[in-house]
Amino acid sequence: MTNGSKRKEEVHLANGGVKQSTWSKVLNSTAVWEEKDEFLDVIYWIRQIIALILGVIWGVAPLKGFLGIAIFCVINAGVLYVYFSSFQQVDEEEYGGTWELTKEGFMTSFALFLVRTHLFNLCGSNVPGSIYFVVSGHQPWS
Repeated sequence: MTNGSKRKEEVHLANGGVKQSTWSKVLNSTAVWEEKDEFLDVIYWIRQIIALILGVIWGVAPLKGFLGIAIFCVINAGVLYVYFSSFQQVDEEEYGGTWELTKEGFMTSFALFLVRTHLFNLCGSNVPGSIYFVVSGHQPWS
């Protein structure tokens, strides 16, 4: 028996002998991740969901400038760090260290956050019909 097939058999037994979907593993703190890329994909998509939620909140609030960006970075990195180190309790060294897991998908989530926040700031202005003007490119105040 090869090393890879032996590991898959151990993982299968550790997961209760049942093949679990990726999404059921996300909320299960005792789940064993069969493939490295599967867990990295989960980290990436959780980060995108956080960026969407915080982008909407920051756009409605409106929280702007350096303070808004700094708080986003702290929340985004902090939530994911707590998730993979405390909740999932994965071996960070198996994934390239804590820094690799912390930065996985960060720049794309940061871009998504900025776009979502900017759209909410534009569409949430006090100008009547501002959504029309954002979509059409017209400026009602000029």
